[in-house]
Amino acid sequence: MDTRGAVLREMGASTPYADSRPLRIEPLQLEPPGPDEMLVRVRAAGVCHSDLSVVNGSRPRPLPMVLGHEAAGDVEAVGAGVTDFAPGDRVVFSFVPSCGRCAFCAEGRPVLCAPGAAANAAGTLLSGARRWRDADGRECQHHLGVSAFAERTVVSTRSAVRVDPELPVEIAALFGCAVMTGVGAAVNTAGVRPGESVVVFGMGGVGLAALLGAVAAGAWPVVAVDPVGDKRELAAALGASHTIDAGEDDVVERIRAITGGGARRALETVGSEKVLEQAYFATARGGMTVTVGLPHPQRMLSIPAVSLVAEERTLAGSYMGSAVVSRDVPRFLDLYRAGRLPVDRLLTHRLSLDDINAAFDRLARAEAVRQVILF
Repeated sequence: MDTRGAVLREMGASTPYADSRPLRIEPLQLEPPGPDEMLVRVRAAGVCHSDLSVVNGSRPRPLPMVLGHEAAGDVEAVGAGVTDFAPGDRVVFSFVPSCGRCAFCAEGRPVLCAPGAAANAAGTLLSGARRWRDADGRECQHHLGVSAFAERTVVSTRSAVRVDPELPVEIAALFGCAVMTGVGAAVNTAGVRPGESVVVFGMGGVGLAALLGAVAAGAWPVVAVDPVGDKRELAAALGASHTIDAGEDDVVERIRAITGGGARRALETVGSEKVLEQAYFATARGGMTVTVGLPHPQRMLSIPAVSLVAEERTLAGSYMGSAVVSRDVPRFLDLYRAGRLPVDRLLTHRLSLDDINAAFDRLARAEAVRQVILF
């Protein structure tokens, strides 16, 4: 099948990306879906910092690659053995395919699926296959089993969940990463309870979603930390009781004063070891620090080791919001419909696929929360 997609052939391009154009919109050949796979027409795809991390080289991936991982679309065809999906279904993609059989899947932690992680690292679908070919017939890699920056894509059935077709596609797409990761970090990983104090570092799409999750869970006070004034204003409008400029010198002290000695739950969504250190020191005795961001693999964190025992601290990672996608996408959608998760407020830009490099410039300059490509 002929289609078009945004292909990354080299990482580390100079900025502005609108000039260097690291992502090229190319004609592509898409092979039909194999067993337990399906062809999906992409309707909307979010531009996420995890995509930017591949573009700028901080999260190396095999190239060339059809990028994009946060999206929603409509099933057009299914491969052999597929019974859970049918043409016409609307789906939200999951960027970690879960095999359902490995030890992690069996214990209810599908985001740690070992075959899924191996496929994502290799740039293949869960089956190990690659369905992309460029105009010269050369293979292209899949991004996290999704490759959503394309008009059509082939995915494993383990990389999608069915949703209500009446849900606007640009909203549905956000549940594939920003909402799942942020809200999940707050309610699944951190286990925020009513009346607990929470601080969230970083008011990007994931950070604001984490804030929404904390507010929905009944946290108080809820402190939002970010260097951008507009994002702090949005955080306040979405329920933050206090906002702090991340550029100030006394961030940790202010958080500890607001929360009476430190937040019970601190969430770091920036992807910086320095910010994670701040989050740790802003956490109360007996509290939990949750990190969601993805720093460069060579970055190291230094904390007082004794504090983990003497203060009964917990330092936890949260990948994809520690989610069970088939459980969490429907329940988070229900909260959105009930007005408890106004994730539509996170959507700041709607654009076309041809505008993708300019979108990454806005993301790199922190000028957008969530941008969505509409097909």
